[in-house]
Amino acid sequence: MSRLRAESVDAPAAIALLNEYMAFRADGFPGGGYQRSPADASAFVPPVGVFLVFTDDDGVDVGCGGVRRIEAPAGTGVVRFEVKHLYMRASARGSGGGSALLAGLEERARGFGATELVLDTHHSLDAAGRLYARAGFTAIAAYNDNPNATVWLRKSLKRD
Repeated sequence: MSRLRAESVDAPAAIALLNEYMAFRADGFPGGGYQRSPADASAFVPPVGVFLVFTDDDGVDVGCGGVRRIEAPAGTGVVRFEVKHLYMRASARGSGGGSALLAGLEERARGFGATELVLDTHHSLDAAGRLYARAGFTAIAAYNDNPNATVWLRKSLKRD
């Protein structure tokens, strides 16, 4: 049975998946200009964040991702968390694991008091874009200066 588990980004399983993710992004980045940015372990520790590893039905670690608290626009009352380093191995793509991982990250962010999730991505990542759209993310203006990003997305977590 597949499952999500919290890991330190310094744990061997997380390091292996993050290295794969960074290599995948660098290999497929248009123009070859991908800039690697290591994950800051302190940003993914409750209650300011969490890093999850997704394990498939065979007990193999096949995906990862994290959420971390970031500054929201002043005076908005928003508690903003950012999705980072969402990755599924090619062997696990299309299995629903990415959706489960994203939902698990959203659940953890809500538990930390988040009222909004944001993320940045690149327009060339079609499958990721479809995943985010299905999960309810919508386009917003850039909220950071990530040189690897061309698309910025947001999802409100406020309950009506």
